[in-house]
Amino acid sequence: MGEGGKEVLVERRGDVQWVILNRPERRNAINAEVIHGVTEAMLSAAKAGVEEGLRAVVVTGAGDKAFCAGADLQKRDESKNFGFDPSQPRHPFVRMFEAFEACDLPIVARVNGPVMAGGVGLLCACDMAVAVDDALVGTPEAKVGLFPMMILSYMQRLIPRRKLMEMCLTGEPWTAAQALEVGLYNYVVPPTGLDEKVAWLLGRLLDKSPSGQRIGKHALRVMMDMTLSQGFAFSQLQLPMMTLTEDAREGLVAFNEKRPPKFQGK
Repeated sequence: MGEGGKEVLVERRGDVQWVILNRPERRNAINAEVIHGVTEAMLSAAKAGVEEGLRAVVVTGAGDKAFCAGADLQKRDESKNFGFDPSQPRHPFVRMFEAFEACDLPIVARVNGPVMAGGVGLLCACDMAVAVDDALVGTPEAKVGLFPMMILSYMQRLIPRRKLMEMCLTGEPWTAAQALEVGLYNYVVPPTGLDEKVAWLLGRLLDKSPSGQRIGKHALRVMMDMTLSQGFAFSQLQLPMMTLTEDAREGLVAFNEKRPPKFQGK
């Protein structure tokens, strides 16, 4: 168990909420408490983005050994971890991902080490990722007779199909460079440069319009399941709607006055 008995730490650092998987002794492996903690953290971030001016979320693991090693298989209790409860329409793991989807703030993964199995789902649930250059990525479920079912919906949206099939069927991990090539990471840096690069990326996010990011992220999520013609029909209405926001008006005035905009998220 992590520091202070909490297996997920939630810290407000300025305009950013940090969500830290806090089980370094288990390589930040996922158990029922982690699922609950991350779910609550993402739901609180979504609320704080509307009510308290929160601007972004960073998801990371404690220590420097792993971002997340996937499900904790040691003394695994199926009733608490990934067992199926027929009385519930959605698994807690799925509810956790739904909490990510409900958060319209930019979500950045700070990948401080290897990402395996269910941890890949957490990685894919984030909007962007900065990783250390030794952060292997893999779905080793094939090696124990399983398949990464719970995270496939995310993975197939990010990874080219043939590469996805290779990863899932062989269970062999990719290097950070390979993960960067297929788009799982935005940036790969030496461990000493991780926090600097995360701060750099956050800086490029926090000076933009909160309302523009919120509406844009919502539109991207909705359009993902649309046909091309449906996407055109939906998106053509979004831009004129966005021009009605205070941020858009401020942005246009600031552009014409040749000054930095002062966005309020309205």
